[in-house]
Order: sequence, then structure tokens, then C-alpha cells
Amino acid sequence: MKKIKYLVMTVVIATLAACGTTSTVPLTGRARQISISDAELLSLSKTQYAKFMSSTKKSTNTKNTQMVTRVGRKLANAVETYLRNNGYANEVKNFQWEFNLVQDKQANAFCMPGGKIVVYEGLLPYTQNEASLAIVLGHEIAHAVAKHSAEQITKQKNQSVGTAILGTVLNSTVGSGTGDIVSSVASTGLSLLNLKYSRKNEKEADYMGLIFAAMAGYDPQNAIPFWQRMAASSKGAPMEFLSSHPSDANRIKNIQGWLPEAMKYYQASKRR
Repeated sequence: MKKIKYLVMTVVIATLAACGTTSTVPLTGRARQISISDAELLSLSKTQYAKFMSSTKKSTNTKNTQMVTRVGRKLANAVETYLRNNGYANEVKNFQWEFNLVQDKQANAFCMPGGKIVVYEGLLPYTQNEASLAIVLGHEIAHAVAKHSAEQITKQKNQSVGTAILGTVLNSTVGSGTGDIVSSVASTGLSLLNLKYSRKNEKEADYMGLIFAAMAGYDPQNAIPFWQRMAASSKGAPMEFLSSHPSDANRIKNIQGWLPEAMKYYQASKRR
């Protein structure tokens, strides 16, 4: 019994030690723990972004490329204004915005830490207009503003510390090989927890992105028909429990609940 108590305490102490610093997410106020510095994350992002761009082809459609840049810049300006006016001015320096439309038939887009935004050409048939594109880019920008990547890295580091120590302690207290088995099982469980954690991040990004789009002057009501179009194309998608994203039905339901608040930001943007 004493050995088990010692094992639990060791894992808990080691995991807590790796947790990092606590801060709050802009707009939502949620507490987050991050153990990777902005400099480290931005360096990693810059390297991976450059690698991605060197392996893909930019769109040759000038009109659509200009649209992506225009929408992205309006969102970036709105986000930076919000950060400066709400106590997050020190975060603005972390963004060096870049917008690219690439030749790929996937209906996808992403924003890496630091504001490196990529839109795939395959997304445009679903967005159909600038406001719907703003909903998607707002969501991706929200991931960067909320530092979801840094949170995930921190969580993985903490889990690695915990499972490694768990295996080592069990091998020494119970018997050789036992810890390896338990660590493997623990890692599987943590992987499922990460999927749930990612869904929470996705929900937060949906909310923040909707508000960011409204702040930038795009009607957030476009989010509903956009996600309905996406839902119609995603038949056979995995159950929500096994997905890192909310189900289309839950996503649309959440957005409907947030629309009254988002519309206030949209109306305010029209008065400026």
C-alpha cells in the first residue's frame, strides 16, 4: 500500500511540475496552462510552415487569392484591435500575418501559431461568399489566439512525464515489464482524453471565430448555412466520440446559441 501511495504521489508531483504557467484565453477568459514559450512555439511554427509552403503550390486564381488576403487581413485587424483594447496588447507582437490560397481539393484551412494562414481551394465551393470564408478563418485564427497548439504540446509533455515515471516506478516496485504494460494502457487512455480535450478546443474556436468574424464586419448568420453545406458533404464522418471535432449537428446548435451575442458585435462593427 505504501508503495502504491508513493507511486501516485510521484506521478502527480512530476506532472504538476511540468504544467507550466497559467494564463487566460482572450474573449472566453478560460484558464490555460502552457509550458512552451512563445519564442519556441513561433520558431517551430515558422519552420513547419516554410516546409509546408515549399511542398505545395499556390493558387493561380488571382481573384480568389485576393479574396483570401482581403478577408484574412480584415480579421487580423479586428483581432489585433480587440487584443490591444482588452489587456492583451503584449500578444500582438506574436503575430506576423500571412495569407495563402493553395492548390488542393480538400475543403480545409489552417492558421499556424504566429498567424500563418492557409486556405485550400477545395474549401471555396462550400464557403461561396466572403462572410462564410470569414467564419472559417475566424475559427482558425481563434486556435492561434487561444494558443491551443501550445496547450496541446504542454498536455502531451505532462502526459509523457507521468506515464514514463509510472512505468519506471511499477517496474521497480511490482516487477520488470509490469510498468511497460501499464504505461501502454495509460497512453491509450490519455489518447482518448486528448480527443475530448481537442473537441473542447474546437468548440472554443467556433465561439471565438464567430465573434471575430462579427467584429470584422461579417454577418455571423452565414455560419449556419455554411456548416449545413459542410454537413451535407460529410456523410460517413466518424461519431463525435471518436472525432476531435464536434459533430455537425452539435456545432450548428452551439452556433445558434451564440448568434445573439455575435450579432451585437456585428452591429457594433457597422457603427464604426
